[in-house]
Amino acid sequence: MAYFDSDGVQIYFEEHGSGDPVVLVHGFASRAEHNWGATNWFTTLAPHYRVVALDCRGHGNSGKPHDSAAYGGEAMAEDVIRLMDHLGIKRTLIMGYSMGGRIVTGLLMSHPERLRAAVVGGIGAVSATAPSFSRKPIVDALLAENISGVTDQRAKEFRRFAESTGNDLKALAACMGAARDDFTAEHIAAQKIRVPVMIVIGTKDVLVGNPTLLRDSIAGSKLVMLEGRDHLSAPGDKHYKEAVLEFFMSAPA
Repeated sequence: MAYFDSDGVQIYFEEHGSGDPVVLVHGFASRAEHNWGATNWFTTLAPHYRVVALDCRGHGNSGKPHDSAAYGGEAMAEDVIRLMDHLGIKRTLIMGYSMGGRIVTGLLMSHPERLRAAVVGGIGAVSATAPSFSRKPIVDALLAENISGVTDQRAKEFRRFAESTGNDLKALAACMGAARDDFTAEHIAAQKIRVPVMIVIGTKDVLVGNPTLLRDSIAGSKLVMLEGRDHLSAPGDKHYKEAVLEFFMSAPA
């Protein structure tokens, strides 16, 4: 368990096991221990790999800026690259879930040379012609004085989850409200990603885009659907773990 400075923000990370590296990037309003420890990912991967898991900026034990500019663009993806540089990791296997999946998707396009293979969990894709998703109701819910005043059901679920994980609501609101580009299916397809990719999502996950559209945007990618799982229950699924171990072990050196 340690910290490093990532462009002025203290980033917490922990390591488990030894061997080839695997970097884990958690979801929004979560943290490494919640997303990966409590769901037994550390104990699953550590016998085979050097597992490196960070708390993303604004989350867990990492620094929590309240200025949305601190989260803009690909700042959170660059934290991952700086962590790899800090640890002397040239190339890695990587897995992100939900927000972490979005971060890993960005890395597949901006730093493919640093990735051996990638698992993106809990996300899909949307077409450029689809209505854009408004994050404002979630930002408002996170900043509300009390959850009882939140009327948007989806936003209320985000607020409830954020409270349950003990995070800083103002930092999460800044993160959610930051200016960043949406990765449409067309944009992802245009990047011609060549890194091996596996997409994993629950069949009852209604919080994200179309997983089939994301698969079709990344040539040669594999899609694994977890029967009966939703956005919150998918990370603990044993079939998810089995699929990831098989995928990582078949990744090119």
